[in-house]
Amino acid sequence: MRNQTYVSRRETTASFVRNRNTVRVSKRSLGSISQIVIVSMLTLVFGLIYVAEGTKATSFDYEISAVESEISDLSARRDELAVEKARLTSVAAAKNSTVAAAMEDATVTGYVAD
Repeated sequence: MRNQTYVSRRETTASFVRNRNTVRVSKRSLGSISQIVIVSMLTLVFGLIYVAEGTKATSFDYEISAVESEISDLSARRDELAVEKARLTSVAAAKNSTVAAAMEDATVTGYVAD
C-alpha cells in the first residue's frame, strides 16, 4: 500500500497540478524612464496652471488700473465743472446785485493820439 498524504490545492503554489500553469506571472510595474516622464508631465501641467492663474491676476490688475485712471479723469472733470459753475453763478449774481445796478456802463472815451 502506498502512503498518500492529502495536500490541499491552496498549499501548492508552484508544483505541477492538473489544469494549472506552472509559470508565475509577476505584476508589471512602470520603469524608471516612464516614471520620470510622468513626473515631468505632471510638473509641466501644474506649471501651466500656475502661469495661467498668474496671468489672470495680472489682467485683473490692468482692468483695475484702467478703472482707477477713468475715476481720476472724471474727478478732474468734475472739479473743472465745479469751477465753471461757480464762475457762472458769480457772474449772474453780480448782474442782479444792487451794487452792479448802480454802476455805470463802461464806455470808451477815446484813444491816445500818437
